[in-house]
Amino acid sequence: MSPATDTDHPPGAIAFEVLGPVAVVGDGRRAQLRAHRQRAILATLLLAANRVVSSERLIDAVWEDAPPATARSQVHICVSAIRGLLREFGGADPIETGPSGYLIRIQPGQLDSHRFEQLTTEATGLAQRGQLAEAVAVARRALDLWRGPALDGLNSSTIATRATRLDEDRLVALESCADWGLRLGRGRELISELAERVAAHPLRERSRAQLMLALHRSGRQAEALEVYRDGRRELIGLGLEPGDELRRMETLILANDPELMVGEQAPVVLAPARQLPADIADFVGRADLVDRLTGLLADSAAHDAVPVVVASGIGGVGKSALAVHTAHLLARSPFTDGQLYADLGGSLAHPRGPGEVLSRFLRALGVFHTAIPDNVDERAELYRSLLADRRMLVVLEDVGTEDQVRLLLPGSSTCGVLITSRAKLVGLAGARVVDVPGFGERDAADLLGRIAGQDRVATERAEVAELTRLVGGLPLGLRIIGSRLAVRPHWTLQQLARRLADEGHRLDELAHGDLGVRATISLTYQGLPDRERLLLRLLCDFDTDGFPDWLAAAVLDIDQFDASELLENLVEAQLVDVTAGGAGVPAHYRTHELVRIFAREQAANDPAEQRAAALARVCGGWLSLAELAHQQLYGGQFTVMHGSAARWPVRLAAVEPLRWLDVERTNLCAAVRQSAAAGLDELSWDLAMMLVTLFEARAYVDEWEETHRVALAATRAAENRRGEAAMLCSLGSLYVSRGQTEQAKSVLIPALRTFMALDDPHGRALAARNIATVHYQEGELNQAQARYQQALADFRLLGDRVGEAHVLINLARIDLVTGRPDDAIAQLEDALRLSRQAGHRRTEAQALHRMGEAQLAKGRAKDAGHTLRSGLALVRTSGDRIGQMHTLHALGRTHLALGQLENAEYCLREALAIACEAADRLAITQLQPDLATVLARRGAYDGVASA
Repeated sequence: MSPATDTDHPPGAIAFEVLGPVAVVGDGRRAQLRAHRQRAILATLLLAANRVVSSERLIDAVWEDAPPATARSQVHICVSAIRGLLREFGGADPIETGPSGYLIRIQPGQLDSHRFEQLTTEATGLAQRGQLAEAVAVARRALDLWRGPALDGLNSSTIATRATRLDEDRLVALESCADWGLRLGRGRELISELAERVAAHPLRERSRAQLMLALHRSGRQAEALEVYRDGRRELIGLGLEPGDELRRMETLILANDPELMVGEQAPVVLAPARQLPADIADFVGRADLVDRLTGLLADSAAHDAVPVVVASGIGGVGKSALAVHTAHLLARSPFTDGQLYADLGGSLAHPRGPGEVLSRFLRALGVFHTAIPDNVDERAELYRSLLADRRMLVVLEDVGTEDQVRLLLPGSSTCGVLITSRAKLVGLAGARVVDVPGFGERDAADLLGRIAGQDRVATERAEVAELTRLVGGLPLGLRIIGSRLAVRPHWTLQQLARRLADEGHRLDELAHGDLGVRATISLTYQGLPDRERLLLRLLCDFDTDGFPDWLAAAVLDIDQFDASELLENLVEAQLVDVTAGGAGVPAHYRTHELVRIFAREQAANDPAEQRAAALARVCGGWLSLAELAHQQLYGGQFTVMHGSAARWPVRLAAVEPLRWLDVERTNLCAAVRQSAAAGLDELSWDLAMMLVTLFEARAYVDEWEETHRVALAATRAAENRRGEAAMLCSLGSLYVSRGQTEQAKSVLIPALRTFMALDDPHGRALAARNIATVHYQEGELNQAQARYQQALADFRLLGDRVGEAHVLINLARIDLVTGRPDDAIAQLEDALRLSRQAGHRRTEAQALHRMGEAQLAKGRAKDAGHTLRSGLALVRTSGDRIGQMHTLHALGRTHLALGQLENAEYCLREALAIACEAADRLAITQLQPDLATVLARRGAYDGVASA
């Protein structure tokens, strides 16, 4: 026995250690069992503390695959010997014997691995609250519990798997502790420790990036870059490149970016979400309101719950400008961790629901798209967790009802919520409502002067009061007046005041007293030529808060260049605003909510046929663009059905399909809804079907389901059997992707029957393929194969190369499962040829992945490695993270078969990281055993259980 050190276990109580050699500690002594069998049995019991461990499991831990006939009795003898040792320390016997095995009863604090977990959890919580120095101190206490590799000296594979997991937890704790130390400015102190860790674990990119940062901050830039180059050489030797973190660190060091240099105690933080629109350049007045809003939101010490402030007022009163300006001031202090922003469209026919907004916010906060829960309540829980103790401001514009925002409220009082709404939202518990009034004369004069010229306004200051009265003091009305004066320098303010004073030129007042702004809109509208007025009326028929310029051409059925000229005239008249586009995406336009209401009332007198034709052209334009995006992704019109709806040709510069979808998603969904509501059922289902390609790639499952249910209702109302079957088939594909086999069958079987009755080969192929996948998921391989063969025949009949390749890949999967790798390889060779002919790289990568698995099953591991590396290059180039995960998994298994254990570990760890990022539970459960096998073998070869 040896003296025991301070292990933090309860005084006077026996304790156990597994973070090093297995040992028993108590009464100032430490005892390590000499017999390997006793150590293995005690370790197995401790790793399953407070749970019964079967005798069979204990036998496996000692003898693995070759137990002697007397194994059970020898286990009993070992347990008795362990009990004898424990009696030497006094106290009650913690080992209990049951009918099926043994249990060791452990109290809190008795097992060092439990204490390690508790302390690291405590340290993480302290770090999240910004208490970094305290977090480091607690983490060091946790790390001091280690006396060597976990369960050192035990070479049982079942124990080695758990030991590897514990060693990995230690490395993660070391890296977290180093990260907190770097954020505290202690980089120089950490260099030696980090260098040793990188030398021991050269493929851990996080540790390498930390060492680079510590060296750079210590003025050793050249050494920091050499650390990067060493790591890159290691990775290139495996056929890989450094990850994003290492590449970004190298770039910042080369640029000597100030972001890398922090003072003592100054934490390094990730770039926060900053979604606020640009501040208002000509914002005037409102000083009292700005002070009140900042006061209600900024003093977090006065709040026990998250402060919620509602800026309420009639349309056009300037709520948005006030909110955005105030939010920019609060971004400087106290909400320095970032700002989230969303327009909820409460005044639109289809306001945004909390589920959609939560999805956007979670993406902005760094959540991988497939990790976003389907359930809206689970999204809200994840959102609140991410904002816990962060100083974030959430700005929610145009809220219609309390239900729109309840799930969007953070749970932490360190955050703040600023809402704009026409309603008071008195049902929102704890919210403070601030009324936003119209402008007085002074602020009105300031705003008009900034737009039309200060000198001009100063010479007619007396008329400013009259103009302010006529528009009800609404900033929107004053802005339109100022714009009209700016483009007509020969007009006087008095002339314009006389025009507004004539009630014959005013419309009836809106609800809540919007008479002034409506008169101003009418005045501007009446001054437009006929074509601009018609364009405005037709544009405002669509449920959107932003649209591209081609839509103006579609509503009038004219050339896009001519339509752009008319649209710019509306921009000049301040009836349409321009919003910035993005990388590779053209600028968009939007109409103010009040202008939209006004224009729709005017359009009520237009012929219904004219408005219906405009709607059909616009939806046809969206359909043609969705078709183009599908073609760019698939290399042709493959694996998709088409309806007979007319397309409207859109002349648009080439854009990246998925980027285009992100920008236009709201408009595309609105087009499906509006075409369905207008009885354009063929157009509605055709567009919904085309969008699946894009929704699937971005995991926009909510939009997928919503558009299909809307189009399904429209096709049923119109007795459109083919369209109804198409929507059922596509919904079935969605259910298949979710693993909801019963729901999938409930829609796929009637869809297939309809397609067969209509003798529609494309529909038959798609439905049969989806039904085959359901059979595969349910383990019915013969039925799956028969359905795939049915789909294959129809895809070949149609010349749909990508559809044919997909089916061949799935048939090959069945061949592999049933032990026919030669048949699988033949199928996959055809799939590769077809996908390459079509130029569809995603299908080619899927075929290469399966081919690698088939070659591995044939014992051709070297060929498999070559094939899988080719597939990995494709998915890395396309940014297909899920494809990377599957290919890396297969490549890791290939390296394992070749005995290349370090390469196998690297590939499997990267695949597991992606699976965790995507919250893919099935992939995680498949990867973990393979990684455990690799780590166990590395321990056997290297003498350590390497993490």
